[in-house]
Amino acid sequence: MLEKKAQDTTHFGFREVPARRKDDLVRGVFDSVAERYDLMNDLMSAGVHRLWKARLIRWLNPRPGLDLLDIAGGTGDIALRALGRSRERGSNADRAATITVCDTNPTMLEVGRDRAIDRGIIDGITWTVGNAEALPFSDTSFDAVTVAFGIRNVTCVDRALTEAYRVLRPGGHFLCLEFSRTVLPGLQRIYDLYSFAVLPQLGHIITGDREAYQYLVESIRRFPEQDAFSEMATTAGFSSVRYLNLTGGIAAIHSGWRI
Repeated sequence: MLEKKAQDTTHFGFREVPARRKDDLVRGVFDSVAERYDLMNDLMSAGVHRLWKARLIRWLNPRPGLDLLDIAGGTGDIALRALGRSRERGSNADRAATITVCDTNPTMLEVGRDRAIDRGIIDGITWTVGNAEALPFSDTSFDAVTVAFGIRNVTCVDRALTEAYRVLRPGGHFLCLEFSRTVLPGLQRIYDLYSFAVLPQLGHIITGDREAYQYLVESIRRFPEQDAFSEMATTAGFSSVRYLNLTGGIAAIHSGWRI
């Protein structure tokens, strides 16, 4: 009975919900905040998320010709950075990286596509609606897979990791940027106070949706800590798994390879 319950339910923030409902609940959160999602990221982190993403791109170091899948890529922040970096590394004759952004939320993808067009970027990025737990791509389709602040929103993290491994080519690199557990003494108390007292209220002021950012805070606390997530990535098949803590462990970049 307990095993069946574990299969039939999952967490949505601190709530237990039927597993079949989580995708719709998460989609509703991001439908609500899509237009101001990037603005809220800047306000919530005082712009520090930009440094975290820049560190992810430096680690990825996308070369010209790279086939990259960005899962839960939403508004295209990682995709645009990766495309820009690959163009910096290549000559005019080189093909820049080809990037596929896959997200379960069409509204977020529309925001990302419009953002790219506003920057004059028509080619190089494909926008695809798809579920991280059942990616609509063939085996061994990509040289690299990234996911930034998205994997904690899936219903089954193990299944999403397995799918990321499946679509990677041998020698492919997986990088995941996600909120994590603080490692500096005293930081957790300050972080908790800010997270629970400030972020939902800020979300209400900027987006009109306090509940969406209450979910955000709760989902961070439910996500596995660094070593536990590394074990999950190893179980999914990745090799040379390691992580880099950022800002005292508030976030971490996880790295693994398909050998």
